[in-house]
Amino acid sequence: MRRLKNLPGLAGKSNASNLGEFRVAGDQSASRKISQFCVRLEAKQRLRLNYGLTERQLLKYVRIARRTKGSTGQVPLQLLEMRLDNVIFQLGMASTIPAARQLVSHRHILVNRRIVDIPSYRRKPRDIITIRNRPTSCNAAKGESLGRDEVPDHLTLSLSKTGEPTGLVNHMVNRESVNLDINELLVVEYYSRKA
Repeated sequence: MRRLKNLPGLAGKSNASNLGEFRVAGDQSASRKISQFCVRLEAKQRLRLNYGLTERQLLKYVRIARRTKGSTGQVPLQLLEMRLDNVIFQLGMASTIPAARQLVSHRHILVNRRIVDIPSYRRKPRDIITIRNRPTSCNAAKGESLGRDEVPDHLTLSLSKTGEPTGLVNHMVNRESVNLDINELLVVEYYSRKA
């Protein structure tokens, strides 16, 4: 994590900025020459580790992006940002993406008043995301929540009458809303040999 720096989905928003301050003993990155393959591999690893994906899952998203209209680099980012576990993280209902994935897997999350237990479930505009009205669900979400003030513009967070957080997906995410410092074209170039 220190080498890849600033992975908000894996370390949380507050911890991600602190990880870049440490230097690993014997780190000689300034003196060694970095190949183009290494640059592309590092970009791919940053994307994969931030969202907690396997190699096969990320390759699947890149293949979907090649078949769709639009920028091949931005489509995988849009698909990853619209995953249910990432939306829960962006809304502030969980401190990290793995914590959000656990909330979804343990059936604590409702989408349009239905239980969804698939973290990769793709969100659409006008979907409403709430926490189940059970004591264990509320305690699990409150224990994970950071209470962030900043929610991306494609999402809306509000509190219901009972004080439960409710999220709304306004529209598809755009590149400016993605809070990950990455060049997505390097990831596409890395997979151009495999796909």
